[in-house]
Amino acid sequence: MAKLRSRSFWSHLSDAFLFFAAAFLALVLVWSFWSYFTPTPNFLPTFTHPSSNSKNNLVESGFGVNLKSDPKDPTFYDDPEMSYSIEKPVKDWDGKRKEWLKHHPTFAAGARERIVLVTGSQPKPCKNPVGDHLLLRLFKNKVDYCRIHGCDVFYNNLLLHPKMKSFWAKFPIVKAAMLAHPEAEWIWWVDSDALFTDMEFKLPLERYKNHNLVVNGWPELIYNKTSWTSLNAGVFLVRNCQWSMDLISKWSNMGPISEDYEKWGQIQRSMFKDKLFPESDDQSALIYLLYKEKEKYYDHIYLEKEFYFQGYWVDLIGVYDNTTERYLQMERKVARLRRRHAEKVSEQYAAFRKEFLKETGKWKRPFITHFTGCEPCSGNHNLKYDGETCWKGTVKALNFADNQILRNYGFLHSDLLDSSTVTEVPFDYPNP
Repeated sequence: MAKLRSRSFWSHLSDAFLFFAAAFLALVLVWSFWSYFTPTPNFLPTFTHPSSNSKNNLVESGFGVNLKSDPKDPTFYDDPEMSYSIEKPVKDWDGKRKEWLKHHPTFAAGARERIVLVTGSQPKPCKNPVGDHLLLRLFKNKVDYCRIHGCDVFYNNLLLHPKMKSFWAKFPIVKAAMLAHPEAEWIWWVDSDALFTDMEFKLPLERYKNHNLVVNGWPELIYNKTSWTSLNAGVFLVRNCQWSMDLISKWSNMGPISEDYEKWGQIQRSMFKDKLFPESDDQSALIYLLYKEKEKYYDHIYLEKEFYFQGYWVDLIGVYDNTTERYLQMERKVARLRRRHAEKVSEQYAAFRKEFLKETGKWKRPFITHFTGCEPCSGNHNLKYDGETCWKGTVKALNFADNQILRNYGFLHSDLLDSSTVTEVPFDYPNP
């Protein structure tokens, strides 16, 4: 009996061994197949040694430029005499910028089209109860536009010179931005109360290749009528070059930093009969330079009047509804225009739309709507406007622009006057 029990024990042990061996083999086979079809992810971070070649750094940066390299070679930044102050002129800026790009070659490619948008507001909270909210949304609008078109944004809410306030405050900021961004060909100043209302439109930079400053203006009003409203300096595009440095210096010296500030106000008031206030202002100053020194400045300044480089809000807020309907009609006819797509490829769809825009006639979206005279922060709007008209108009323009962005995320404002309304966009919208 003892012998029989012994054989039974070893027999069971052998069976157990075979069972576990088979189970282990099955597990190995399953794991092998799983590993083959599902590669093991690498959770370890990848480090690139500083001495890696430019190509690796370009890929790593993800922006087409090497953001991690700043060679030790001396540049204008190492010059203790170089100043960002509006009162200290910069010399040989073209040479200095060229030298910086030489030491940062990945920025040189595409530099001709690189733009930095600059805007800003006051250092303190707004007096108008809805002012801070409107400024936030106005800034969001600019960020949305630049996200689609690849321009950088700098928002400033400080006075970089204590005397340069109000409309003069932009000049110290613009000069500082030129020095801070030698990689950018253009600095684009946009007033805080101006917003993009055509989020697809892209600046025709090729048109400005022989010019250094672009503003909305009309030569006949400058030279035939010497009107204070012959251009608007609240939105301008300025090339990052020595000519522009010199212009900003001369332009600024008609402002509060000048000992002749009051005198400049008197000169402007006597020259522009439609000027409404006695102080020297930036707009009158630029018109004065164009009028008095035409040979020096006119050929370098492009007075843009072919589209709304900046449009007067009173003329534009009434067109948004009809414009929206015209664009929807266009999309109902062309399936390609209503196709859902990633926001990153929005410029491609803007190019598709361009060939059909002729059908809209006058109902093209205005590029920039400028709420000049509304003063959303202080609330001290021009007395010829009703305050509620200003604020409601601003909200309508913001929602009109926002719908062009929200559509990429699957939603729309159903009422342009009510920012809280939002509806989901159905598939193949607006196809009936």
